[in-house]
Amino acid sequence: MSKKKNKKKLLLIGGVVTLLVIIILANVFKADDSAVKVEVEEVQKGTVIRKVNASGKIQPIKEIKISATTSAWVTDITVKEGDRVQAGQLLITLDAKQHLATVEQATSSVNSAKASLKQVSAQKKRMESLYAQKLISEQELESITAQYELNVNQLKQAKAALSSREDELSKLKMTAPSDGIVTRINIEIGEMAVGSMFQAATLMTIADLTKLEVEIDVNENDVVHIAIGDTTEIEVDAFQDTMLYGVVSEIAHVAETSNFGTQEQVTNFKVKIRMLHSHPQIRSGMSANTNIITDIRNDVLTIPIQSLTVRPEGYDKEIDEKEENVEEDEDKKYRSGNNKKEMIELVFVVQNEPADGKEIKGKNGPFAIAKPVKVGISSETHYEIVSGLDAGEKVVSGSYKAISRDLKHNKEVKLEDEQ
Repeated sequence: MSKKKNKKKLLLIGGVVTLLVIIILANVFKADDSAVKVEVEEVQKGTVIRKVNASGKIQPIKEIKISATTSAWVTDITVKEGDRVQAGQLLITLDAKQHLATVEQATSSVNSAKASLKQVSAQKKRMESLYAQKLISEQELESITAQYELNVNQLKQAKAALSSREDELSKLKMTAPSDGIVTRINIEIGEMAVGSMFQAATLMTIADLTKLEVEIDVNENDVVHIAIGDTTEIEVDAFQDTMLYGVVSEIAHVAETSNFGTQEQVTNFKVKIRMLHSHPQIRSGMSANTNIITDIRNDVLTIPIQSLTVRPEGYDKEIDEKEENVEEDEDKKYRSGNNKKEMIELVFVVQNEPADGKEIKGKNGPFAIAKPVKVGISSETHYEIVSGLDAGEKVVSGSYKAISRDLKHNKEVKLEDEQ
């Protein structure tokens, strides 16, 4: 029996020892796991280019819509879509029968007015001669003079009517107002061209495709950075391997709002970019993506754009010395009640020593030190550093989870990749 008891004691002691070893190893690995894995990048000088990105449609700078001023049947179309035309070239002919009749009628009215004026003019001369001889009264002379002036005005009205009818007749033959390419024909021979001085249908469109522009919608937060003359990179969706360039030529002063009154409400401004060079296969209406270069800073300190984060004010004074079992959500603490603080921009700098130079029990480093910074403009990949960092310092550039949530001031880290 004593042998069995001794054996049980040995087994019990061995189990306790094994459990202690497991606990010790677990604590060791737990301490090791408390270090956050990060990637770092050196703060160095470079060039930061701020760009405003927006998309839009390509359109000709000069586009002319041909319309009729009077309604008539189309009798002839001398061009087709894609034809190049010159100023003064005949494009469309409308039926002239009705208008020829009105011109003849107006011409007849002019001839009648001329004949009446000639007759009254002869009578006026005779009356003036008789009045000089005191054979007629002054009243009779005034009457013939008034009749003469009336006939003069009637002739002027007849001539004006004839000029108007002739102008209408001339506009039945529509010609190209300038050089260009026929981009659209909206009517066929035999159809009625509806004409009006105020609301006329477009019969044909002529555009100068050698001078193109891109019309884009720019958000209200970005348009304040854009100025007339800013250089722009243009990528046409149909030619993704070709980079074109242009300059900002026009910025709208009035906004256009979509989805008004909803959560998706967007306020944009129309911006036109004149293309400096065209492509022979570019067509009006093609989609394009633009990058407007609004600012360039050379030889400035830069950090990766993902390195910048925000924390409550005074966060860089907090030391990560709390035990894991009592650690609480720092951000929640700062946002609650009277402890609510303003958010500040900062980066985490990796160094071998803690921020205050004192040793932190159980931690050998390196450490992530929170440093408030002031940034300037940003490119697609980097921020300009105005103050807060020096060249050569190593800032945490990844991962996103580490920067946004895991890292705290004086937090121990492990370097995954150093660039």
